[in-house]
Order: sequence, then C-alpha cells, then structure tokens
Amino acid sequence: MERAGVDRFLTRAVLQSPHEVKLADRDATLSAKTILVASGSHPMIPDLPGKEHLISSNECFELEQLPGSMVIIGAGYIGMEFASIFAGLGVAVTVLYRGDQILRDFDMDLRDGLAEAMRNRGVDLRMETDVASVEREGHGYRVRLKRGDSIAADRVMAAAGRRPNTMGLGLEKIGVALGWDGRLVVDEFSKSAVDNIYAVGDVTHRMNLTPVAIHEATAFAETLFNDTPTPVDHSFIPTAVFSQPEIGTVGLSEEKAREMYRRVDIYKAQFRPLRAMVSGRDEKMLMKLVVDMESDKVLGCHTLGGDAAEIVQMAAVALKLGVTKAQLDKTMALHPSAAEELVTMRHKWEAPAPVAGSDAAA
Repeated sequence: MERAGVDRFLTRAVLQSPHEVKLADRDATLSAKTILVASGSHPMIPDLPGKEHLISSNECFELEQLPGSMVIIGAGYIGMEFASIFAGLGVAVTVLYRGDQILRDFDMDLRDGLAEAMRNRGVDLRMETDVASVEREGHGYRVRLKRGDSIAADRVMAAAGRRPNTMGLGLEKIGVALGWDGRLVVDEFSKSAVDNIYAVGDVTHRMNLTPVAIHEATAFAETLFNDTPTPVDHSFIPTAVFSQPEIGTVGLSEEKAREMYRRVDIYKAQFRPLRAMVSGRDEKMLMKLVVDMESDKVLGCHTLGGDAAEIVQMAAVALKLGVTKAQLDKTMALHPSAAEELVTMRHKWEAPAPVAGSDAAA
C-alpha cells in the first residue's frame, strides 16, 4: 500500500456525512468523492447466561494450553472445522446444535456423511440441543442444557456464525440502509443506498468467503475506476469445509434444486479411495452430481473426502460455463484418481424402495 501511495490511518473512523470521515485520534476530517466500507465481521456470541465464559474462533488461536475437553456451540463451517482440529489433537469434543443436522443449507448427503465420519472419529455430535447457560465450575465450565442435563468441559467455544462490523460507524445517520443483522445493504454493483458509498466483503453478509470479498473489490474497482460496469455474480461459488473428512461443494444442493426445477437427476458414488485401501484406513469418499433433467445442465457438484476442495475448485469452472452431464460423460477419466468418478458416473441414483410395513411405506 505504501508503494502505491496509500495513506493509512490505524484508528477508528466514523462517517460524518456521505463525503466526510472523522478519525478518532485527531481533529482532522478526511473527505472523499467515494467511500468504500470493508470493515468485515466478527464472531457472534449467543446471548445466554454465562456468555462471558465463551471463547470464539478468535481466542482459539490464543490458547496457551490444549484443553482436555471442549464443548462447541454451533455446527456450521467454523464449528465443524474447529471440532476436527481439536479432536485431531486429542481433545474430547462435544458439538451442540439446535438444528436436526450439521451444516445447514449444505446438501443432505454431505451433512449426513460428514456427521457419520466425525462420530466415527470420536466427536460427540448432539443435534436438537439448546444451551440454557454456561457456568464456571472449578478450573473448567459446566454447560447446562434446556432439556435439563449438563456437560462439563475445560473450554466452551461459540461457533454460532458471524455478524457484520457496522455498529458505531455512523452509517444509518447518513442514510445508508442496514439489514436486520447489521449488514450493509448493497446492489449488484456493491453500491449502498447512498450513491457514493460502497461496501464489499463480510460487511455486506452476501457470501462470507475471502475469495468472494476479493472478487467484489475487483468488480468495484472496475466499475468505478476503469469505466467497466461489473456486477458481482454470486452463482456457482465453490466452497469448502476443512473438516476431517473435507467437504467441497459448488452449485445447488439436491434439496434446493428440487425446489427450483421441475425434474432433477441425481448421480452419486460412495467408495473407499485407493489410498485408503492400500493403507487399510476406513475412509470413504462421496461424489454427487445434481442435474437438470430437461436441459442436462449440471446444477451442483458435491464431494466429501480427501482433496475435496481441490476437486471442486476445478469442477466450479465447468459448472460456471454451463457444463452438461453429456459433456462430462465425454471427458476422459484420469486413473487412478478419486475425481474420475465425476466423469464416469453413468447410472442415475434412485432411492431404495421402502420396506413393506415400514413407516416410509405407510
């Protein structure tokens, strides 16, 4: 930034007007034709008795000692990644989540597959579980649940999502619209309700991923300073959960695709990768494609297992370009690789017929 001639002020800033910014540690007010807000987000701490005892993903990196046991409240990206990290280091991990399954909004096969794999690795996943309070107990803590029982742990971590950093910036006073969760509301060009004020990244709470923020910033610069109006397209954004095992996913889940399209074909394969067979480890991989039956376009690609993120990054290029299932079928496989399953799945998956006399059959 210094080489580019950027002036940096490492202090708090508050908007005084659409063109003026007041710095906290000096009397001077900066003025500008255009203002970009990129203040990010912060971990959300649940509002419950004893919330002062909770640590977030920030404090996890500051722990001086490895706890013997940990309770994690929340089962999204952050909860699953830290559960895998601490369990891998030998910590007894319990995950509490009010929903019926981990990773809300992900494809259900990925959710079920990761939950099974994590339980097999010793992580105690407790779904449909609400926390009532957290209390100090000796050198550790006790997490009391709304259903009456409790759990003792050395540390308790909140992984309940993130909130945009918009409080106290003076945004609402000058007419910038904020959402119910504090997000700065912008259009497809990242412009706010005030013509000269823009925002990118987590502060807009559109898709809280680092590459998305970088892409939004690039589009903003192209639009304003290169005379090339560039709207941000948030479709087919690849994302990964760096849990054990890893998840890579892009496009629509099967559940979302069935809501949006008349007829959907599903192709999926579950198998032990070659390296797991050679090593004798009990690892499984899941590959899944969601296809629009009418256009043959691939709507979603979902992977669970080793190198899932690497596989899906390249699959995202194809999906963004509108690849069809027939085109994948014409692509030569690279053997032996796990990713070859994406171009060799020929048979549509059909749900098993319900067993006579079961609830499903009824």
